[in-house]
Amino acid sequence: MKYMQRITAQAACLAMAALPFTGAVSAQGRTASSAVELARQSDSLKPGEWVWAPRIAPKGPVLVYVDLSKQLATVYRNGVRIGVATVSSGKPGFQTPTGVFTILQKDARHRSSTYHNAPMPYQQRLTWDGVALHAGGLPGYPESHGCVHLPLAFARQLFTATRLGTTVVVAGDSAHPVATGGGEVLAPSTLDTRGDGDFWTPEKSPAGPVTVVLSRADQAAIVLRNGVPIGRSAVTLPRDDDATHVLTLAGGSGDGQQWIYAGVAGHEGEDGRPVDEVARNRVRIPPDFYRRVTALLAPGATLLVTSAPLAEAGTGTQLAVVSGQ
Repeated sequence: MKYMQRITAQAACLAMAALPFTGAVSAQGRTASSAVELARQSDSLKPGEWVWAPRIAPKGPVLVYVDLSKQLATVYRNGVRIGVATVSSGKPGFQTPTGVFTILQKDARHRSSTYHNAPMPYQQRLTWDGVALHAGGLPGYPESHGCVHLPLAFARQLFTATRLGTTVVVAGDSAHPVATGGGEVLAPSTLDTRGDGDFWTPEKSPAGPVTVVLSRADQAAIVLRNGVPIGRSAVTLPRDDDATHVLTLAGGSGDGQQWIYAGVAGHEGEDGRPVDEVARNRVRIPPDFYRRVTALLAPGATLLVTSAPLAEAGTGTQLAVVSGQ
């Protein structure tokens, strides 16, 4: 039944892509010359609008964060926010899955080979069963059948900024706001915490963008490189916070690097704020695992803190940690 529902959702998503674009899709975009100006403009976006300021951070790895609660997509490059756009995600019954994804396929002129040759402009595939970022209708509320619809011109700009393997985080709930609370990030522990499912196999994916996911439900951390799980460890996370936090690593190397919060729903005031030592010390991670992970980190790496349990291509309320293989 679930398999058939995914197929139906895919077909419906493709059908929506075949419809003529509305005016909202090609609405006028905005530009910004500074991070402050970009933040100001992104706070007042109307359905179909976007702001794009790539010169704020012209180089570095890209992270795309889709906030289902606010129906916004935010683009970070080298840990700096360079673009924000309104989106339309999956409607009730066809919700867009949450999780950590990588871009599996890019096709500017993609058309479905299974549903009436339906166009999906600037398609960036997140799952092989039909979920993708692409230009589409933007009525101002969740109305797709699982895909994330973007403004046409923004989808074009994003298409040029990303590459295969770029990390895409989808979080939040289009029907309910994200709860507020404090954040936690990587910090070593003096405790020897181990779990039966622990592993470290970096050879499975020798290169690519790194994402670390911390799950309060599982009390575990998983490391992905280029979308492939390469490590897992038991960790100790405080349970007094059920919020989602997304962070990117900014800066140069060594002591010049710092984790920067993305302003997810309920935490708009965190956006651009570096993590303090108090927050770091709330997480306990085995020293060996900590050393291995930090050796892989470079500006643009992503950290996701969630209350959802980890799952391989999970369904339902689980967080999908999707492999690019």
